[in-house]
Amino acid sequence: MPRPVVFLALLLLALLVFLASLRYGSLTLDWRQLWQLLWQPDQSVLSRVVWDIRLPHALNAFCVGGLLALAGALQQVLLRNPLADPYILGTAGGAAVAALLAMLLGLTHTGIMAAAFGGALLSSVLVFSLARGLAAAERLLLTGIVLAAGWGALTALILSLSPEHNLRGMLFWLLGDLASTRLSGLGWGVLLPALLLAGLFARHLDLLARGELLAASLGVPVARTRLLLFVLAALLTATAVTLAGPVGFIGLVVPHLLRMVGLRLHRALLPAVVLAGGTLVMAADLLARTLWAPQQLPVGVLTAFIGVPVFLLLMRRQTPPGNP
Repeated sequence: MPRPVVFLALLLLALLVFLASLRYGSLTLDWRQLWQLLWQPDQSVLSRVVWDIRLPHALNAFCVGGLLALAGALQQVLLRNPLADPYILGTAGGAAVAALLAMLLGLTHTGIMAAAFGGALLSSVLVFSLARGLAAAERLLLTGIVLAAGWGALTALILSLSPEHNLRGMLFWLLGDLASTRLSGLGWGVLLPALLLAGLFARHLDLLARGELLAASLGVPVARTRLLLFVLAALLTATAVTLAGPVGFIGLVVPHLLRMVGLRLHRALLPAVVLAGGTLVMAADLLARTLWAPQQLPVGVLTAFIGVPVFLLLMRRQTPPGNP
């Protein structure tokens, strides 16, 4: 499929889902009301619902999806594994442990976000240190898997020892929580520069995806580029987990889908995964707010319901001929 057609389709879909996120919820607006409130905001309840709640909520959802999709695309090049996702190196586990401890201490929302961000970065540093650098993707991958298992055990221990009145909030956060209606400057302040920086290394990413020996023979500084990818992917993942908790399958499925429609060069793939990942999380968040309104479902549950069948379908389509 031609790249302009793919980008046009992604932009139209993102705009449609964004407008639907502003229109639908526990209180549904008609299109004329929404258009009037967007162009002529006032002090009414409907205007405050759109501008103070739904608009920042939708932008945060898009930002989280873009962060995770971009991190997934970079991780798949870093580990040379098409099944790699942003959480594979234990980043989400470190953030979860730190955030749960902050909740137990009774910290505010800002304190919980700061703790989650610190835990995610700490986990990334531990993986890098224990794997003794980035000499082998296999060593990095195995270290991340083992560390993630350790974080999972600590998370289970914290939940089992926590007071009962804290458990609901903790479990909701662990399933993906986009309940905050404050626009996140942190998320956009990380996503946009990271996308620009990754785009500058698009050619290096194309060559690394084809093999480190080929990339090195063509002048790519392999060690330095892999270190940049690791730091950038860790920062993107840490920011996404800080904003919304662990939201699965976005970084795994979205790059696969876009490669299937012909976006293989990273100069086109990277902005496309941000668009598609952001739209997917916005759509999942919209469903989470409307399926059981006025109660809001964890957005991570909806992304799993979307991501699992899509991923299984992708695996089925990529099964070599003659194989069961």
